[in-house]
Amino acid sequence: MRAGCPHGVTGAATNGTVVDSRPSELVRVATAGSVDDGKSTLIGRLLFDSKQVFADQLEHVERVSTERGDGYVNLALLTDGLRAEREQGITIDVAYRYFHTTRRKFIIADTPGHEQYTRNMVTGASTADLALVLIDARKGVLEQSRRHAFIASLLRIPHLVVCINKMDLVDWDEEVYDRITAEFTHWAARLDVTDITFIPISALHGDNVVDRSENMPWYGGSSLLYELEHVHVASDRNLIDPRFPVQWVIRPMSDEHHDYRGYAGQVASGAFKPGDEVTVLPSGVTTRVAGIDSHGGPMPEAFPPLSVTMRLEDEVDVSRGDMICRPHNRPRQTKELEAMVCWMAERPLRPAARYRIKHTTRTALAKVEELRYRFDVNTLHRDEEAEGLELNEIGRVRLRFSAPLLIDEYRRNRSTGSFILIEESTNDTVAAGMILGVDD
Repeated sequence: MRAGCPHGVTGAATNGTVVDSRPSELVRVATAGSVDDGKSTLIGRLLFDSKQVFADQLEHVERVSTERGDGYVNLALLTDGLRAEREQGITIDVAYRYFHTTRRKFIIADTPGHEQYTRNMVTGASTADLALVLIDARKGVLEQSRRHAFIASLLRIPHLVVCINKMDLVDWDEEVYDRITAEFTHWAARLDVTDITFIPISALHGDNVVDRSENMPWYGGSSLLYELEHVHVASDRNLIDPRFPVQWVIRPMSDEHHDYRGYAGQVASGAFKPGDEVTVLPSGVTTRVAGIDSHGGPMPEAFPPLSVTMRLEDEVDVSRGDMICRPHNRPRQTKELEAMVCWMAERPLRPAARYRIKHTTRTALAKVEELRYRFDVNTLHRDEEAEGLELNEIGRVRLRFSAPLLIDEYRRNRSTGSFILIEESTNDTVAAGMILGVDD
């Protein structure tokens, strides 16, 4: 086997050249769960059994596994890349892994299980279409399992796949599986979760990961890979509210494109076509889309998450931070709002503190008017007496800005309903927020 080639090929032409048959639909997956539930091992097994591991990668994992004295090929090493992670046997930083099958492309975020790395988990899960929640069959639903399920719900990840792992260590017992599914279902009833799938697996041995397991004939569902390939994610994206935050004004000023003026950015939601009537905010000027360009040429339509350049029929004053939308479907323009925030800084949040807010492509000064309450994600209790937020804590705040922002509620639009807070003196990101509204 040649180093640098996967141990398996997705397709090849008759003349021996490799055919790139990768599909276009992309699904983002985030892992969640308690420490030592086997998240990294599961991802490693998924990559290995779906033939996405390169020969040199596998050789390295085998060598390190031997040096560590693991006694087996530790596939978790495919994602745990930091030295501290390997020494401690835990995940600290978010590791992203890309793979594809004949049906879909995937980006998997391997997030930490430790409570002290909650901010890392939030970062990795913020753009996910699906969350894999792992539960150790021997331990059942732990505090961290509930914590991560709540965070997945708070981030409004549309689909949860609960993998009850290490079934080999409980003798493939159906009663254990049934007890855990019942307990988790009871807990999830308190959350805003609509789609939950349970799969009993053994990540170490590969049971029900890529192929169905013969060790659990009582399980009538699909394998994990089959679920990932077939879960319906297209309808999860907001295609109702057209939103195009302008990131850059394109003016080539060349002989070939002397009069070209376009507005570059990523479509946040909805769809745009040439000829559509649009409004530019905050000015409120109405015009029409003259054309939509990409690196491959003109496009008949733009939709999320495409990055394109939009041309308008009229000479309109448009700059970075403006938003293009429909005349009768506009985001809310406001200088204050309420949001749930996950605090990510060592220095705690205190009421009346001042930061800079970045929302889509727009920035402004922000002041914390009030901390409504701190949320205990383990008990779902609201501490209304809290005086601040410490590192990794979550709470509801009221913010006021120096300039209006163009917002939607997070539950309706994850792109225009989220933001980050930045410490001006250090330029560090101190919080990630999800907009609840302005009249709550």
